[in-house]
Amino acid sequence: MPSLDTKALIDIHDGDTPAIRMPVRMLSIDTPEVTAGSQQGAERVDEKFAQLAEWIRQRPGDVPVSRRFADYLLPKIETGKAGTLQFTQGTLAADFAKANAAQRLTRPDGSKRALFVRTADAPFDTNGRLLAYVAPNYSKAERETLTREQRSTFNLDMVREGWAAPFVIVPSIPGELDLPLFLAAADAAVAAGRGIWGEPATMPAYEYRSVERLFAIAKSLIVDGKPAAEPFGWRERYCVDMRTRVLVGPEDYFDIDPIYRLFIWPADVRDAVSRLNLTPSPRLVGVS
Repeated sequence: MPSLDTKALIDIHDGDTPAIRMPVRMLSIDTPEVTAGSQQGAERVDEKFAQLAEWIRQRPGDVPVSRRFADYLLPKIETGKAGTLQFTQGTLAADFAKANAAQRLTRPDGSKRALFVRTADAPFDTNGRLLAYVAPNYSKAERETLTREQRSTFNLDMVREGWAAPFVIVPSIPGELDLPLFLAAADAAVAAGRGIWGEPATMPAYEYRSVERLFAIAKSLIVDGKPAAEPFGWRERYCVDMRTRVLVGPEDYFDIDPIYRLFIWPADVRDAVSRLNLTPSPRLVGVS
């Protein structure tokens, strides 16, 4: 973490109680990116993705992507508005998150509830963010009057309102009582076309980030004439269909309904296959 003279270290009230500020990456969800920074930045992404689509069409051998994935991706990036759509959705998702937190952290009498934070077994990601589920900290008396759905985490709220795509990654899988609730909320949001699901050209944020990396690699190869150290570094995770336990390769996740995608880092695949009793797809083992 950053330390002194930054926003991370807020103050030291006494010698053993520093107050710190740090980012939390909410587990099992992925909201649209606002990394473009502005509408103008989003329009530059529009241009980059449209250029990538042109390269895929005109120079398919020079872009390190399978034909199947290209056919899936092209309708989304040929719109010329992929960056703008992502930025707009990300802004709306952030607006909802702020309003939702303010509403749910406020008691009927106007006083504020504390936060409940449940961290992952491995508490930090590679960017130093705390990995967690976050919710209002209801009292025992309050919890006895609320259903599991009513005392939901902010993570689940984002999925329920359609402002986050499910993004469950091994080993941080929701518990046996929470996962069905999570999947049902996602299913209802998609069926109703809420949030990001009202737009057919929506790219889940993990997909958007992959396409950004793919553009950078294609540009290096085609425009700069520089060989890429990892031409397939744009794709990161394997994927499992939660309903069938079938494991697919990094470019085949789109064969699985977005609600039921369970992602696995390459380093965790061998253990996950055994522990979760997974079956590799025919395509993954070279039979098609």
